[in-house]
Amino acid sequence: MVRRVANVSSEVEKVNEENSRIIWAYIQEAGDNLKGNLPPSRNHPSGRNPYAHVALCVKNKFGKSYKEVPDEKLPDVIEYIDYLVENPT
Repeated sequence: MVRRVANVSSEVEKVNEENSRIIWAYIQEAGDNLKGNLPPSRNHPSGRNPYAHVALCVKNKFGKSYKEVPDEKLPDVIEYIDYLVENPT
């Protein structure tokens, strides 16, 4: 019985790692789409980093970095990233 629990735990870790890869790939795609579309900021005189912007927005919205967001929140994160692309701020 203990062995089965250990196997489940390792499978959960793999799922979490895979989801973080999915989210990162989605952040990269969103960043590509946001290049040149973010409004200028005096805090970023040489231009804003759209990839960092999306990652930071995800962290602010969900209270955790994209690597730490629970698996069940994956659809919500993807939906939020879509929102950010459609509404650059």
